[in-house]
Amino acid sequence: MSFRISGESLDPAALQRALADRRAGACVSFEGWVRDRNDGQPVASLEYEAYAPLAEKEGARILAEAREKFAVLGTACVHRVGHLQLGELAVWVGVTAEHRGAAFDACRYIIDEAKARVPIWKKEHYAGGASAWINCATRGDHAPDTAGPIG
Repeated sequence: MSFRISGESLDPAALQRALADRRAGACVSFEGWVRDRNDGQPVASLEYEAYAPLAEKEGARILAEAREKFAVLGTACVHRVGHLQLGELAVWVGVTAEHRGAAFDACRYIIDEAKARVPIWKKEHYAGGASAWINCATRGDHAPDTAGPIG
């Protein structure tokens, strides 16, 4: 599979089925959800933006690195964009491998590298009505004084 940016809700079961492989003895997945607090502030919702062609190109590089580094069979990552409500699935990563250790290691590698390298910007909407772009030094005039892509 691939790295995708999606404006639609994610279906983890369908994403996992797409990775099915009779050679695999393990499938490890990670789900990142919109939570109600961050850094002690009550969060009401999140908003994600990305330039999909660039984000997907870098994401594909990360998946290829994971397949090579961990000798896994299948990799996939989908990240949402748009306005997400509490509890919604924001990012899904899936990895299949012959053995669980490789699948766990590759899954962690993919989410960690995606957070560090893929240009996806996150805006937190707070319970009091304020909002702020966080962890996005490259966001232009909207960015606060913090660094890093996906938060």
